[in-house]
Amino acid sequence: MTATLIDQLKLQTQQLSSFKAMLDKELHLIGSRDAEALMTLLHDKEALLSAIQNLDETVNPQLAALQQDAPLSDEILALIEQSKTLLIECQYCTEVNQRAIEQGQLRLAHLRNLMMDIRAKESLTYDKAGKKKGGFSGKGVSA
Repeated sequence: MTATLIDQLKLQTQQLSSFKAMLDKELHLIGSRDAEALMTLLHDKEALLSAIQNLDETVNPQLAALQQDAPLSDEILALIEQSKTLLIECQYCTEVNQRAIEQGQLRLAHLRNLMMDIRAKESLTYDKAGKKKGGFSGKGVSA
């Protein structure tokens, strides 16, 4: 049982390392605004998260049972610590990615507002009395 648990813990650290690499790639894709690659990565990320959760649900009862019988070995404790460290790093990367997305959305909203202001200024005309009036100046071209 201990050998199987050690193998599962090693797999868990590998999965968490892969997840961290995905988060790093996600940040790059957020910055480069590659929506198609980002969507593909999100599907892969979702599948990996599901695998991590399933493995975690398998490992936790085994760990609890083994811990009741005797103290955990140094190798198991080291693997658990390594997994915890990777998990903290993944949480940090997730927060960074979330902030990057929020900043991107704010920039997009700002750009949208600027475009609307420009359109409003372009459509501003004056009537015969010299008062400002919205609408297109001159005769428009219709298609």
